Amino acid sequence: MADTSAPTFFEQFPMRRVRSDALEDVLRDSSEPLSILFLWGRDCPNCDVAKRAMLLASERFQWPQVRWLHDNVYDDPDMATRFGLHGIPAFFVFHGARKLGRITAWPGADAFAAAIEKQVTFLSASLSIT
Repeated sequence: MADTSAPTFFEQFPMRRVRSDALEDVLRDSSEPLSILFLWGRDCPNCDVAKRAMLLASERFQWPQVRWLHDNVYDDPDMATRFGLHGIPAFFVFHGARKLGRITAWPGADAFAAAIEKQVTFLSASLSIT
């Protein structure tokens, strides 16, 4: 049995793997205004639900202003500790190195996309004012 119901997810959905010890440098080094950090784990059914939903409509979860990062917190427990995780999946939204918010659990495709689109719109409006 595979350890995930979406074994080719990371080949099909563009996300950069990042470890806890490199996260701050990676967040500072971005041409995109927003970064989403997807924290997941092997054999996590809820993580697989999120992965399958993102694969079903991958274009819906890709914004030109957003880059995706990911980490398997079972292989990198320092990342889980760093963010005080009590469950996965968890998604953290950053502007540069500043954490804007978190989405814990998978709220569903509509709610997830709406939350990210709200941040993209807000940030776009903020950047055009300056």
